[in-house]
Amino acid sequence: MPELPEVETIARGLDERVRGDLIESVWLGSHPEPLKSPAREISSVLSGSRIRKVRRVGKHIVFDLEGDDRRKRKPSLNGQRQWIVHLGMSGRMLVTVPNEPIAKHTHAVASLASGRELRFVDPRRFGRLSVVVTEDGFSGPGTEPLTIMLEEFTKLFRGRKTPIKAALLNQKLLHGVGNIYADESLFRAGIRPRRQAGRLTALELKRLHRSVREVLQEAIKLGGSSVSDYVDSEGRKGFFQLQHRVYLRTGEPCLVCDTPIKRIVIGGRGTHYCPKCQR
Repeated sequence: MPELPEVETIARGLDERVRGDLIESVWLGSHPEPLKSPAREISSVLSGSRIRKVRRVGKHIVFDLEGDDRRKRKPSLNGQRQWIVHLGMSGRMLVTVPNEPIAKHTHAVASLASGRELRFVDPRRFGRLSVVVTEDGFSGPGTEPLTIMLEEFTKLFRGRKTPIKAALLNQKLLHGVGNIYADESLFRAGIRPRRQAGRLTALELKRLHRSVREVLQEAIKLGGSSVSDYVDSEGRKGFFQLQHRVYLRTGEPCLVCDTPIKRIVIGGRGTHYCPKCQR
């Protein structure tokens, strides 16, 4: 599943390419799973809207929309309009030309005034498309890990009996952190993933706060991690997987101490760590 760095990379690429463009029409596929909002509502909100900005909120791509000055909007569409895209496990948001063959698992096509198309492709159909029309807009389920201050970060884990790895994956706490970056952050902070979150010391939480931000920022610079089928909006792979120190390195020597990397399962998720460097 694309995590924060991958979604950030895609959102930035989309913003560069389609900001200011007008969505003229929308085609939606027949599979109901990707549609979190009714098809008619998605089509009504998107058609005739101009893309003001594309950004990331947690693991979601958010298209901020505005009405075209030349078109009258229905009263029911007054307020802040947004198109929310969650990529799920295998979703892709691509910018293409109309004559490019449509992939088998394409669930949405937005035709743009520039002559291009925005296509949502998702073979496994775990991704979700929705629209919101509110005053405040979409804010995501948790707190943004790239901007959270140490004091607030520390409060998130206070009194929690769950393993710190599971707490990092809780999107209601920090939205955007997933399996890859939780493992890598815990390694850099020197913390074992099974440690109880509420028992970490102030110093350990300070190290973890710093490592989460560092890992995510480094991954964004390298375009995310392509360990499965992730590509950005132009079909390019990321390179942060070349910097992984523990994730998917089971049995390989730790890059710091040569101890073999171990793999365990926490909350149903494969978890990788160094038994010597992490305590």
